[in-house]
Amino acid sequence: MAKRILTLNQISLKGLDRLPRDRYEIASEFSQPDAILLRSYKLQEEDIPPSVLAIARAGAGVNNIPVARCTARGIPVFNSPGANANAVKELVATGLLLGSRGIVEGIDYVRTLKSVTDGAELNKTLEAQKKQFKGSELVGKTLGVVGLGAIGSLVAEMALTLGMDVIGFDPALSVEAAWRLSSQVRKADSLSALFAKCDYISLHLPVLDSTRGLVNEELLRTMPANSCLLNFARQEIIDQNALLQALERGQLRKYIADFPTPELIGRPDVILMPHIGASTDEAEDNCAIMAADQLSDFLENGNISNSVNFPTLVLDRVTGCRLAIANANVPKILGNVLSILADQNINVIDMLNKSREDIAYNLIDIGTQPSSEVLERMRAIDGVINVRLIGDCA
Repeated sequence: MAKRILTLNQISLKGLDRLPRDRYEIASEFSQPDAILLRSYKLQEEDIPPSVLAIARAGAGVNNIPVARCTARGIPVFNSPGANANAVKELVATGLLLGSRGIVEGIDYVRTLKSVTDGAELNKTLEAQKKQFKGSELVGKTLGVVGLGAIGSLVAEMALTLGMDVIGFDPALSVEAAWRLSSQVRKADSLSALFAKCDYISLHLPVLDSTRGLVNEELLRTMPANSCLLNFARQEIIDQNALLQALERGQLRKYIADFPTPELIGRPDVILMPHIGASTDEAEDNCAIMAADQLSDFLENGNISNSVNFPTLVLDRVTGCRLAIANANVPKILGNVLSILADQNINVIDMLNKSREDIAYNLIDIGTQPSSEVLERMRAIDGVINVRLIGDCA
């Protein structure tokens, strides 16, 4: 039976093509979908039918999804980290250039000269006025990159090619990200140390309890005068009142962001973009492909990659029959599951078990098809959230 995928936004066809129509039905309306694929749609818990096994976002942020409630229901939430990294990196490069010279101001000024019809007069006016738009080059300036994941590491590399010195800070730097990072990127010991040394700072962090309002008044006061702050991560990372105060006292020369707020619109020291960091055809294709691939691998094999609430767990298939079990991360549950299988003389061929905070996830390959009664016994174990049989042993 084909799996039903509910799409809540327009999804790139290149992503949808990863879900073969002989195995998947895809529509914007389903009463009982097996999974949800979305981009920016603001998903409420009541929008998630009981039939839903997984949710995938074609993008990085998941603040439009009730992740905690999904975890409680045993629903993995997937995202697409890094799929839009190049698009965001290129916009950060644009932001650095806009922040270094009076480009926007110059363009706006030229638009006011539409009534000047004499070429000689126009050139004379431009020559007289262009000095007010003078800036400085990026070569030799120092960029601080906060967050060195898929996007931050590309931004650091890009800045090096522009001739900038780069300082990075990421307390959660993974081994994989560290390998991607150039040896020319200097590591800051603390966030305050990075803020104190940089002419430009670019933020690339997710919104977590630990990062919400991270850039506060204390941190902003450590920045050198005449510095520039770029935010292409999330608005919530910055304390808006502290930001406004830093702009008012002139410590921040320019704030460049992809997240407009009413109090910032119209300020001459602020450049705002309408959340277009990932708005390229290529990024939308890449995000949709990654999301669709992760969704299909979970639905067909139970494997989990790039989930924001479940552990990463990938087990190669060795038999046609597999159990996927989500449960509370407490002792004895897996033992009880294995005891039920042993009671029925069902042999375990391969298995893998991992946990993440309060949730545990198990993949168990077995040699005999379990009856519906056996599956119900497993579901009845205290702490088991859901049990899914994948494939057919017959």
